[in-house]
Amino acid sequence: MALKATIFKARVQIADMDRDYYAEHLLTLARHPSETDERMMIRLLAFAHNASEQLEFTRGLSSDEEADLWQHSLSGEIETWIEVGLPAEDRIRKACGRARKVLVYAYGQRSASVWWQKMESASARFDNLEIFYLPADSCVQLAAMAERTMDLSVTIQDGHLWFASSDNNIEVLPERWK
Repeated sequence: MALKATIFKARVQIADMDRDYYAEHLLTLARHPSETDERMMIRLLAFAHNASEQLEFTRGLSSDEEADLWQHSLSGEIETWIEVGLPAEDRIRKACGRARKVLVYAYGQRSASVWWQKMESASARFDNLEIFYLPADSCVQLAAMAERTMDLSVTIQDGHLWFASSDNNIEVLPERWK
């Protein structure tokens, strides 16, 4: 019998002073049985960092043809493609060919550095690609905030993201690799 996704609900108030974006989003996140709290919360971070009314979560790990998050234009073209983790070069190439802008949120202290050593030269040819690295301690703290029902405030200023819940506050500073 196949395991089903676990559903998480999040009310996220975003104050992004870098982009002058202020909104509240009521989100439903389906955590695939093989997905960790850490990865799910990094998807939530990626949403907050790029939030808009059109940005949406996809089937993620359940589909090889979709990003973890994406945003479509009104005419149906993919404007933003967001990957979480350490995608293969062919997946990045495919995403860069399909979307106007591709973002990767890499995490995993040792594995991310090894991945970046392999990807750095290959990524140079993609003008529409941005890669951010999330420090391991920040990812662990984010994962600890995961609850089936979450009420979060996210403040973004000068590239720093502050996540606050009723009993926890953390700061995340994504390191821009490309």
